[in-house]
Amino acid sequence: MKHNSYDNHAFFEKYSQMDRSVKGLAGAGEWSTLEPLLPAFKGKSVLDLGCGYGWHSMYAAEHGATSVIGVDLSTKMLEVAEEKSTAFNNVNYVQSGIEDFEIKPGQFDVILSSLALHYVPSFDEVAKKANVGLKANGQFIFSVEHPVFTAEGSQEWIYGQDNEIAHFPVDNYYYEGERKATFLGETVVKYHKTLTTYLDGLLTNGFRIERVVEPMPAEGVRSLPGMKDEMRRPMMLIVVARKE
Repeated sequence: MKHNSYDNHAFFEKYSQMDRSVKGLAGAGEWSTLEPLLPAFKGKSVLDLGCGYGWHSMYAAEHGATSVIGVDLSTKMLEVAEEKSTAFNNVNYVQSGIEDFEIKPGQFDVILSSLALHYVPSFDEVAKKANVGLKANGQFIFSVEHPVFTAEGSQEWIYGQDNEIAHFPVDNYYYEGERKATFLGETVVKYHKTLTTYLDGLLTNGFRIERVVEPMPAEGVRSLPGMKDEMRRPMMLIVVARKE
């Protein structure tokens, strides 16, 4: 089994206290942007890659999906997902790496992935797998950390002499591959990919791109401490694509 930071006890305890862990989708900063981009799930078969606590899997089930499979590498994440999903007999979870999960041809109407694909070395491999696993006209919808956010690697602001935020570093953009960032006080391995890799990777693997959105803080929260600085660089990228 591949290493997964989320099975580190200290890391998982900190993660479990985050708003997106405690409040679910309502606590995820990008949710107000992502939700309107999601399809009507009624009657659909859904795959949730990197499902974590299962929030998106449960959302699909609540909105009429006939069957949902959530895939995650983390034992601890899946334990929580199973506990939270007891009311949904059409939601099932599988422990597997995203790139290792075996998909049958034409198995799903919708494939989702929320903030997970930057933990996978090859996006091309995922796009190929998604295209095979989707029915004709099926949708592949994913969010990832933005290439501007992952490029330099540290994901930390650069501070000036007076300890004010000077700028956010973007470096080694075209050198894709492993990056090590500090998240919740722990070292986490991610994989930087360019915008070309994500978008052209969809186009060359049989998808039509329908939406590309860079979530930003909602107007109502931009006055809160720290939110003004979140307007200075993109943190996330959401893409909606459809199988040709």
